[in-house]
Amino acid sequence: MIKALDQNQSRELLRRERIGRLGCISEGVPYVVPVNYVFDGECACLHSLPGQKIEAMRSEPRVCLQVDEIEDELNWKSVLAYGIYEEITNQHERAEALNHLLARFSRLTPVESFIAVDATAPAPIVFRIRINRITGICEGGER
Repeated sequence: MIKALDQNQSRELLRRERIGRLGCISEGVPYVVPVNYVFDGECACLHSLPGQKIEAMRSEPRVCLQVDEIEDELNWKSVLAYGIYEEITNQHERAEALNHLLARFSRLTPVESFIAVDATAPAPIVFRIRINRITGICEGGER
């Protein structure tokens, strides 16, 4: 039976997980990509090389982050966090956000892998999703 998660359960799932799908609008159509993130209780912090998703979010900053915890097809939890894209340009805040991201991911993400191979690669864009609404649902028993 599918049921709603309360706000505490939804936020806990966002804190616990590390991979989600970022939804935005690119050139008038939905665009969804997998991302690594860190959730601090209010915002999801992410980083990316310049490209389609960054351009899309700069153009239309309303985005969502969808995160799942799936045991099997009858036991899962899913959260949608809606918010506003915001680039982190302050050097202190940017360094702090990058440190949180890199501390959470023990191996290189695609962003760091690309930079490790190409020293002339552009600097990653560090950004947050300032979350203003969270919804969650689940199916199956408590785990």
